[in-house]
Amino acid sequence: MTREELQTASKLLKDAAEQTTGDVQERLYEQSDQIAALATRDQGPDHGRLDRHMNVLHDLANELDGDVSEKVAEARSQLFEYRKGVPGV
Repeated sequence: MTREELQTASKLLKDAAEQTTGDVQERLYEQSDQIAALATRDQGPDHGRLDRHMNVLHDLANELDGDVSEKVAEARSQLFEYRKGVPGV
């Protein structure tokens, strides 16, 4: 089972990573890979896991500017949309 919002977030982060270098690029690729894995797991991520990713993306978006920052912010928005459908909290 795939989760469209998570796949979209992963792709946005990969695109953003390709526009950067160094530590930021590595962090973006890492987030992209982790979210891509969540998109295809049998069981979806819980609120806590999504919150941790959203916090990292918030920090990254604030460190960046321009198109890269916008892509990271959009990826965070995709996680937020997915999170609305997660049962619990």
